[in-house]
Formats: sequence, structure tokens, C-alpha cells
Amino acid sequence: MSALLEVRRLAIPDVIELLPKRFGDHRGYLSEVYNRQRFAAETGVAIDFMQINQSLSAEKATLRGLHFQAPPFAQAKLIVAVTGAAFDVAVDMRRGSPTYGKWFSVTLSSENGNQVLVPAGFAHGFLTLAPDTIMQYQVDNPYSPTHEGGIPWDDPALAINWPIGAVVPTLSKRDAAFPPLGEIETPFRVEETRP
Repeated sequence: MSALLEVRRLAIPDVIELLPKRFGDHRGYLSEVYNRQRFAAETGVAIDFMQINQSLSAEKATLRGLHFQAPPFAQAKLIVAVTGAAFDVAVDMRRGSPTYGKWFSVTLSSENGNQVLVPAGFAHGFLTLAPDTIMQYQVDNPYSPTHEGGIPWDDPALAINWPIGAVVPTLSKRDAAFPPLGEIETPFRVEETRP
């Protein structure tokens, strides 16, 4: 089974990069981008994804995040770039985690087709690296506006190394107004969010 899916464990436990195999010829390629049985067997994680979301960012250097949903609507996400590319980031918000307040990043691109699994208990966001980038994410809980929250993309305590140099990213008013991680009571505990 592993011939169709490569699994890479990242620096923060429970965060996984997936590389579905592509079968190509002169026409293009075919790839099995998600198979519940194969996903569970290869990652050791059983998640029942119930919704698929897409976002289009027309401009390069559009930044979305860092977002989360509190329990009981906390979301695990499986994220892929359908077109373009993005610098994808998640921050561990789980009290009791040895990596609490730490972040990881991976570049997702339609060119290589890689995916990342971000478990519940993380704030998530991305910066587009190309115009007309479409990001798609499968989630295991529905959107709940009364349970949503976020932390700032530029929280100095996190010191995320966004690849933007002096460029000011395009972001929403909501995303610009989130309080820093150190000023919120995180709704997550590590023992409640392990996949």
C-alpha cells in the first residue's frame, strides 16, 4: 500500500506531510489524493473528514490566518494547494504540549501535490507564494462562527519566519486584529486533541 503514499513526520509530533504518488504520461498525471483506508493505514490516524473547503487568493503575498476553532468544533485539517503555492504554517496551542507555542511550516504547491495534516489544537494559516492560488482543506468538523478564533500572523513571541522580506501581506481586518497567543486562554489540552 505504501507505494501510493509517502508519509513524512514533521518537527512537531502529530503533524504529517503526505505525498501522494502521481502516475504521469504525455497527457499529464493521475493521483489518488485521498483514500480513507490508505490514509489511516499509512499515518495511524483515523479521521472522518466531513467537509471540503476551498479558498482562492488572487494576489501573491495574501496571508490567511492564523485561525482555529475551539472545542467542541475544533478541526483537524488536511490541506493541499490545488493551484499555485503557499507557505503553510501551524502553531501548537495545546496546553501541556512540549511544543506549545512552537510553529512548523511546509511549502505546499500544486506542482508537487504534497499535503499536510494539521490536527485539532493548532492555529493554522498560509501565505500565498503565487497569484491565483487555490487552497483546499478537508475538515472533520463544520464551521462554527461562535467557536472561531485566531492569533496574529506577526505575533512577536512566535517569531514566524514568513518568506516575505519587506513586503506587507494582504490580509483581512479580522486577521489583523487577533490578540497574541500569550493574551488568550487556549481552549486546547494536548490529551484531548491527539489524533
